[in-house]
Amino acid sequence: MNEELAASGEASVWSLFTESFDVFSVVLLIGSFIAVSLIVKLVLDARRAVIAPEDIVDSLARDLDSGDLDSFLSTAGDDAGIVGSACEAAFNARASGASAMREAAEVAASNACSRWTRTLDLLRVIGELGPLVGLAGTVWGMILAFVRLGQAGGTAGPTDLSLGISKALFHTLLGLMLAVPCLLVYGWYRSVIEKHCNTAFEQAGRLVDRLSAMGDDDGDAA
Repeated sequence: MNEELAASGEASVWSLFTESFDVFSVVLLIGSFIAVSLIVKLVLDARRAVIAPEDIVDSLARDLDSGDLDSFLSTAGDDAGIVGSACEAAFNARASGASAMREAAEVAASNACSRWTRTLDLLRVIGELGPLVGLAGTVWGMILAFVRLGQAGGTAGPTDLSLGISKALFHTLLGLMLAVPCLLVYGWYRSVIEKHCNTAFEQAGRLVDRLSAMGDDDGDAA
Protein backbone atom coordinates (compact mmCIF):
# COMPACT_ATOMS: atom_id res chain seq x y z
CA MET A 1 0.00 0.00 0.00
CA ASN A 2 2.81 2.40 0.94
CA GLU A 3 4.64 1.54 -2.28
CA GLU A 4 1.52 2.37 -4.31
CA LEU A 5 1.22 5.73 -2.55
CA ALA A 6 4.89 6.49 -3.14
CA ALA A 7 4.56 5.60 -6.80
CA SER A 8 1.42 7.73 -7.03
CA GLY A 9 3.25 10.67 -5.43
CA GLU A 10 6.18 10.38 -7.86
CA ALA A 11 3.80 10.18 -10.80
CA SER A 12 1.95 13.23 -9.51
CA VAL A 13 5.12 15.32 -9.26
CA TRP A 14 6.27 14.19 -12.71
CA SER A 15 2.87 14.91 -14.20
CA LEU A 16 2.95 18.40 -12.68
CA PHE A 17 6.32 18.97 -14.33
CA THR A 18 5.24 17.73 -17.74
CA GLU A 19 1.90 19.54 -17.66
CA SER A 20 3.51 22.77 -16.42
CA PHE A 21 6.28 22.62 -19.03
CA ASP A 22 6.31 25.87 -21.00
CA VAL A 23 8.66 28.68 -21.98
CA PHE A 24 9.26 29.60 -18.33
CA SER A 25 10.28 26.03 -17.53
CA VAL A 26 12.64 26.03 -20.51
CA VAL A 27 14.29 29.25 -19.33
CA LEU A 28 14.71 27.84 -15.82
CA LEU A 29 16.19 24.59 -17.12
CA ILE A 30 18.65 26.46 -19.35
CA GLY A 31 19.59 28.61 -16.37
CA SER A 32 20.15 25.44 -14.33
CA PHE A 33 22.54 23.98 -16.92
CA ILE A 34 24.49 27.25 -17.08
CA ALA A 35 24.62 27.47 -13.29
CA VAL A 36 25.98 23.92 -12.99
CA SER A 37 28.74 24.67 -15.51
CA LEU A 38 29.66 27.88 -13.63
CA ILE A 39 29.77 26.06 -10.31
CA VAL A 40 32.04 23.37 -11.77
CA LYS A 41 34.28 26.10 -13.20
CA LEU A 42 34.51 27.77 -9.79
CA VAL A 43 35.35 24.50 -8.06
CA LEU A 44 38.19 23.88 -10.53
CA ASP A 45 39.53 27.45 -10.83
CA ALA A 46 38.82 29.18 -7.52
CA ARG A 47 41.80 27.63 -5.75
CA ARG A 48 44.94 29.24 -4.40
CA ALA A 49 47.04 26.98 -6.62
CA VAL A 50 45.38 28.66 -9.61
CA ILE A 51 44.83 32.22 -8.38
CA ALA A 52 48.01 32.71 -6.34
CA PRO A 53 50.44 29.88 -7.23
CA GLU A 54 53.57 29.83 -5.10
CA ASP A 55 55.74 28.29 -7.82
CA ILE A 56 55.32 31.33 -10.09
CA VAL A 57 56.19 33.67 -7.23
CA ASP A 58 59.28 31.63 -6.33
CA SER A 59 60.42 31.51 -9.95
CA LEU A 60 60.03 35.27 -10.40
CA ALA A 61 61.83 35.91 -7.12
CA ARG A 62 64.75 33.73 -8.22
CA ASP A 63 64.99 35.66 -11.48
CA LEU A 64 65.18 38.91 -9.54
CA ASP A 65 67.78 37.47 -7.18
CA SER A 66 69.98 36.47 -10.11
CA GLY A 67 69.30 39.70 -11.99
CA ASP A 68 68.02 37.77 -15.01
CA LEU A 69 65.34 40.20 -16.18
CA ASP A 70 64.87 38.42 -19.51
CA SER A 71 63.89 35.25 -17.70
CA PHE A 72 61.72 37.33 -15.34
CA LEU A 73 59.79 38.81 -18.26
CA SER A 74 59.46 35.40 -19.95
CA THR A 75 58.13 33.77 -16.77
CA ALA A 76 55.70 36.61 -16.13
CA GLY A 77 54.46 36.53 -19.72
CA ASP A 78 53.79 32.79 -19.55
CA ASP A 79 51.55 33.24 -16.49
CA ALA A 80 48.07 34.57 -17.30
CA GLY A 81 47.24 34.93 -13.60
CA ILE A 82 47.34 37.93 -11.32
CA VAL A 83 51.02 37.78 -10.37
CA GLY A 84 52.32 37.20 -13.90
CA SER A 85 50.08 39.88 -15.43
CA ALA A 86 51.05 42.46 -12.82
CA CYS A 87 54.77 41.76 -13.11
CA GLU A 88 54.71 41.85 -16.91
CA ALA A 89 52.83 45.18 -16.92
CA ALA A 90 55.24 46.66 -14.38
CA PHE A 91 58.25 45.50 -16.38
CA ASN A 92 56.90 47.10 -19.54
CA ALA A 93 56.42 50.39 -17.66
CA ARG A 94 59.96 50.52 -16.23
CA ALA A 95 60.95 53.45 -18.40
CA SER A 96 58.22 55.61 -16.80
CA GLY A 97 59.39 55.19 -13.22
CA ALA A 98 58.36 53.33 -10.09
CA SER A 99 55.00 55.09 -9.73
CA ALA A 100 53.97 54.18 -13.26
CA MET A 101 55.11 50.59 -12.70
CA ARG A 102 52.92 50.22 -9.64
CA GLU A 103 49.95 51.78 -11.37
CA ALA A 104 50.33 49.50 -14.40
CA ALA A 105 50.67 46.48 -12.11
CA GLU A 106 47.49 47.38 -10.20
CA VAL A 107 45.47 47.75 -13.40
CA ALA A 108 46.78 44.47 -14.83
CA ALA A 109 46.15 42.62 -11.55
CA SER A 110 42.57 43.93 -11.35
CA ASN A 111 41.90 42.85 -14.93
CA ALA A 112 43.31 39.40 -14.22
CA CYS A 113 41.19 39.08 -11.08
CA SER A 114 38.04 39.76 -13.12
CA ARG A 115 38.48 36.29 -14.63
CA TRP A 116 37.01 34.89 -11.42
CA THR A 117 34.73 37.75 -10.42
CA ARG A 118 32.91 37.64 -13.78
CA THR A 119 31.99 34.02 -13.14
CA LEU A 120 30.73 34.92 -9.68
CA ASP A 121 28.68 37.86 -10.98
CA LEU A 122 27.04 35.71 -13.64
CA LEU A 123 26.17 33.07 -11.05
CA ARG A 124 24.65 35.75 -8.81
CA VAL A 125 22.56 37.14 -11.67
CA ILE A 126 21.19 33.67 -12.45
CA GLY A 127 20.42 33.12 -8.76
CA GLU A 128 18.56 36.41 -8.49
CA LEU A 129 16.63 36.02 -11.74
CA GLY A 130 15.55 32.42 -11.04
CA PRO A 131 12.77 33.25 -8.54
CA LEU A 132 11.59 36.16 -10.72
CA VAL A 133 11.23 33.91 -13.76
CA GLY A 134 9.49 31.32 -11.59
CA LEU A 135 7.14 33.98 -10.22
CA ALA A 136 6.34 35.14 -13.75
CA GLY A 137 5.51 31.57 -14.68
CA THR A 138 3.32 31.24 -11.61
CA VAL A 139 1.40 34.41 -12.40
CA TRP A 140 0.90 33.27 -15.97
CA GLY A 141 -0.28 29.86 -14.78
CA MET A 142 -2.73 31.44 -12.33
CA ILE A 143 -4.12 33.63 -15.11
CA LEU A 144 -4.69 30.58 -17.30
CA ALA A 145 -6.27 28.67 -14.40
CA PHE A 146 -8.79 31.43 -13.67
CA VAL A 147 -9.50 31.93 -17.37
CA ARG A 148 -10.43 28.26 -17.61
CA LEU A 149 -12.53 28.64 -14.49
CA GLY A 150 -14.37 31.56 -16.07
CA GLN A 151 -14.87 29.65 -19.32
CA ALA A 152 -16.40 26.81 -17.32
CA GLY A 153 -18.93 29.25 -15.93
CA GLY A 154 -17.56 28.95 -12.41
CA THR A 155 -18.64 25.32 -12.21
CA ALA A 156 -15.13 23.90 -11.80
CA GLY A 157 -14.71 21.93 -8.61
CA PRO A 158 -12.07 22.45 -5.90
CA THR A 159 -10.00 19.61 -7.39
CA ASP A 160 -9.77 21.26 -10.78
CA LEU A 161 -8.92 24.62 -9.25
CA SER A 162 -6.27 23.22 -6.90
CA LEU A 163 -4.66 21.32 -9.79
CA GLY A 164 -4.38 24.49 -11.84
CA ILE A 165 -2.90 26.40 -8.90
CA SER A 166 -0.40 23.62 -8.15
CA LYS A 167 0.74 23.65 -11.78
CA ALA A 168 1.26 27.40 -11.56
CA LEU A 169 3.19 27.20 -8.29
CA PHE A 170 5.49 24.56 -9.77
CA HIS A 171 7.31 27.36 -11.61
CA THR A 172 8.04 29.08 -8.31
CA LEU A 173 9.47 25.84 -6.97
CA LEU A 174 11.77 25.50 -9.99
CA GLY A 175 12.91 29.10 -9.58
CA LEU A 176 13.76 28.58 -5.91
CA MET A 177 15.56 25.32 -6.66
CA LEU A 178 17.71 27.28 -9.11
CA ALA A 179 18.30 30.29 -6.84
CA VAL A 180 19.23 28.62 -3.56
CA PRO A 181 22.34 26.70 -4.71
CA CYS A 182 23.48 29.57 -6.94
CA LEU A 183 23.39 32.12 -4.14
CA LEU A 184 24.91 29.71 -1.62
CA VAL A 185 27.86 28.99 -3.91
CA TYR A 186 28.16 32.69 -4.74
CA GLY A 187 28.31 33.66 -1.07
CA TRP A 188 30.89 30.99 -0.26
CA TYR A 189 33.22 31.49 -3.21
CA ARG A 190 33.05 35.27 -3.05
CA SER A 191 35.01 35.25 0.20
CA VAL A 192 37.33 32.50 -1.07
CA ILE A 193 38.19 34.38 -4.26
CA GLU A 194 38.65 37.68 -2.42
CA LYS A 195 41.06 35.98 -0.03
CA HIS A 196 43.15 34.38 -2.79
CA CYS A 197 43.12 37.53 -4.94
CA ASN A 198 44.34 39.62 -2.00
CA THR A 199 47.13 37.11 -1.49
CA ALA A 200 48.08 37.37 -5.16
CA PHE A 201 47.98 41.19 -4.98
CA GLU A 202 50.40 41.12 -2.04
CA GLN A 203 52.74 38.72 -3.83
CA ALA A 204 52.71 40.83 -6.98
CA GLY A 205 53.24 44.01 -4.96
CA ARG A 206 56.39 42.66 -3.33
CA LEU A 207 57.82 41.56 -6.68
CA VAL A 208 56.98 44.87 -8.35
CA ASP A 209 58.63 46.77 -5.47
CA ARG A 210 61.78 44.70 -5.92
CA LEU A 211 61.70 45.24 -9.67
CA SER A 212 61.27 48.99 -9.28
CA ALA A 213 64.13 49.07 -6.76
CA MET A 214 66.36 47.36 -9.31
CA GLY A 215 65.40 50.05 -11.80
CA ASP A 216 66.30 52.75 -9.28
CA ASP A 217 69.63 51.09 -8.62
CA ASP A 218 70.36 51.00 -12.36
CA GLY A 219 69.45 54.67 -12.64
CA ASP A 220 71.71 55.58 -9.68
CA ALA A 221 74.58 53.58 -11.13
CA ALA A 222 74.17 55.35 -14.46
